[in-house]
Amino acid sequence: MSLRQRPRPEPDRDSAPWWAAVRRHELLVQRCTGCGTRRFPARSVCNRCRCRESDWVPSAGTGRVYSWIVNHQVFMPALADEVPLPVLLVRLDDGDDIFMYGNLVGETAGDLGEHDITPELPVEAVFTDVDDDFTLVQWRRRH
Repeated sequence: MSLRQRPRPEPDRDSAPWWAAVRRHELLVQRCTGCGTRRFPARSVCNRCRCRESDWVPSAGTGRVYSWIVNHQVFMPALADEVPLPVLLVRLDDGDDIFMYGNLVGETAGDLGEHDITPELPVEAVFTDVDDDFTLVQWRRRH
């Protein structure tokens, strides 16, 4: 199935600015204006100081694999042709407690061996334009 036919996320009040930035190929994280703590995913209240004010700041777009799965089950018919599908949990270099999910690109799933994805594997964000209205953030190995 093509990327255009995939299910899409629905931006909400908190995530809409992030999706708009991704469309421009910018990776942003929220920053609390009260204490300066960076956070992702977007939320209306800071976990550290409870401030309700925030802005968006650029992310380095780099990180390291914290955890991952290689999905071998077809849970969504729209993704059947992509199984096995490696899905990463990436700890961003912007902070110890900032994580983003995404799939690994630049690799073919059939080439993944047990040692290809490892904890602390350096990765970088890449942007995939699905169509004129939607862009995905994915991850590739950083060399």
